[in-house]
Amino acid sequence: MPIRQLQYMVYASLMAALIAFGAYVHIPLGPVPIVLQNFFVLLAALLLGSRWAATSVAIYLFSGAIGLPVFAGAKGGMVHFLGPTGGYLLGFLLAAFIAGAIAERCSRQLVAEILAVTLGSMAVYAVGVPWLKFTAGLTWGKALLVGMAPFLIGDVFKASAAVLLARALRPILARQLMPVSS
Repeated sequence: MPIRQLQYMVYASLMAALIAFGAYVHIPLGPVPIVLQNFFVLLAALLLGSRWAATSVAIYLFSGAIGLPVFAGAKGGMVHFLGPTGGYLLGFLLAAFIAGAIAERCSRQLVAEILAVTLGSMAVYAVGVPWLKFTAGLTWGKALLVGMAPFLIGDVFKASAAVLLARALRPILARQLMPVSS
């Protein structure tokens, strides 16, 4: 296995752990809590690109699916994919892929990074809100009111912080990913 691939595997695992940590920082707010998971999903996308960011989210989701307490409220298990937050959890995977794909193709341009985190955040809602509507039996208006509206301002701050932190961490990450000389 090439050393660079091993390094990305370690970074993807680290980001999965940070996404899990983000679930522990939660504020209960109706059926969908305020969490930091999406901040770490977007950060992974900006730093690792589509493939490795999606891998980190997949590791996180698998960990929760098998029962590890990595979801909001220190919970785990397949039941969370079937409940009101299941769509948001799956939306993290789509967000990581979309934001990562934009970030890796636009060579670290600030406008592209802002677009990446914006579309990534929208992807979470595009999957999460319809799933919330379906599982909770809500109208579209109510689902948007409880499943998206309260989170928008916080998501702007989290997305902005992800862009700023990614821009600060990228030079460090680049030095770590330098080829190892024999």
